[in-house]
Amino acid sequence: MKKRVNSELTWLFTPLFPKEFSKKYRGSIAVLGIGGNLGNVPRRFNKLALALASNPRVQLLRTSPILKNPPFGYVKQPDFYNALMVVATTLSPIQLLHFCLYTEKRFKRIRTFKNAPRTLDIDIIFYAEKELKKRDLTIPHPHWFQRDSVILPLQYLGIAR
Repeated sequence: MKKRVNSELTWLFTPLFPKEFSKKYRGSIAVLGIGGNLGNVPRRFNKLALALASNPRVQLLRTSPILKNPPFGYVKQPDFYNALMVVATTLSPIQLLHFCLYTEKRFKRIRTFKNAPRTLDIDIIFYAEKELKKRDLTIPHPHWFQRDSVILPLQYLGIAR
């Protein structure tokens, strides 16, 4: 099912987006932003959700609906699909970053240039209440509050920051 937000934004509802997967968890809570604009992205998101739902180190708790939105930065590319995943993890923030990069590669992500089209992008938006500033990782994500693709799914999930 689709629901227009405005002339540029559309919610997409699938059986796994939005969905509550589990209320029981162990580890730290993190919010992951996922996005993509190459191929059948909603199907890829479903495969990612199923992979995480069976992962012992990154447990999927909840997903937002998928938001279809225009690209930014490099704009001569297809619209993006974005969603949020709330996970519980026993991984540290750096280990979670490596897990996300590994997962992107499994889903055929190729990095060509900044803001390029992609099959899958996974960003750590929040990790518990931690703040972290390293060369390869900043938590919270430094631009989360500037992006409808994060703000609207956070509002949908009822997560206030």
